[in-house]
Amino acid sequence: MANKISIVVPIYNSANFMSALLEAIDEQRKISNWALELVLVDDGSRDNSYGKIEELAGKYSYIKGVKLSKNFGHQIAVKTGLSHCTGDYIAIIDDDLQDPPSLLPNFFSYLDQGYDVAYGVRKKRKESFIKRMSYDTFYRILKRMSDTHIPLDSGDFCVMTKRVVDNMLKFNEKNPFLRGIRAWVGFKQIGVVYERNARIEGESGYTLKKLLKIAMDGIFSFSTMPIRVITILGYFGLLFAFGYTVYIVSGKLMNGVPVRGFTTLAILISFFSSLILICLGIIGEYVVRIYDEVRDRPYVIIEKTLNV
Repeated sequence: MANKISIVVPIYNSANFMSALLEAIDEQRKISNWALELVLVDDGSRDNSYGKIEELAGKYSYIKGVKLSKNFGHQIAVKTGLSHCTGDYIAIIDDDLQDPPSLLPNFFSYLDQGYDVAYGVRKKRKESFIKRMSYDTFYRILKRMSDTHIPLDSGDFCVMTKRVVDNMLKFNEKNPFLRGIRAWVGFKQIGVVYERNARIEGESGYTLKKLLKIAMDGIFSFSTMPIRVITILGYFGLLFAFGYTVYIVSGKLMNGVPVRGFTTLAILISFFSSLILICLGIIGEYVVRIYDEVRDRPYVIIEKTLNV
């Protein structure tokens, strides 16, 4: 086992159940005899989450607190936490105890065996059918589209060695997709199957809008297929237009069929106009991300810290 353990926990509106989170972590710390550093990153919570972090820091001396100036999103919060870690082994867990600290010793054992990353593979989710289906569909689409092998059903829950984290932090992307970056940096990695618990309390901070953003970050950051699809659609459109032109002209010249079909023309114009707008949207998404990177704004603003 490494000399020092760091655990990163992004916090969002978690004041009501943060004590339970800390009790679970501290119980496992005592069982495993960890030299622990716990980095709690308040991602612009609307409740008193950071006040709760300050309160708990008086009881648990190993807490480091980071308060972001606004809600920057889960991935940015996790990345900020990773940048404040000093441990030899580093873990990422959520604040809702869906990925309980009691799982970590088993995950750390893989690092002791020589692996650099042990990431969780969710066997069963305690979530609605629609949400489970959406996650399953996204991971399978991303796997087919991505230029990088991103394991199916693997989230941010993982443990890593310090050298992996140091290499991940070299990425200065403004819209990071951390599980993709983790896969991209390489090293020796292994998936560990586990059954994910239900939330301890409250509602998930992942709204549909946030989930869609993460999905788009994954696709557009690790795949060039959307651009290539536009080219393929262009060739199909050209082939269709050529074939339809031959059909119309040959019918007129050989059989004297008059050129008609206002309805057909209107449908074709509507179809291809919609297709053009979709293609422009795909191109625009890449352009916006290039624009974000070129502006070179800081990816996060830290309002204040505790024990850092």
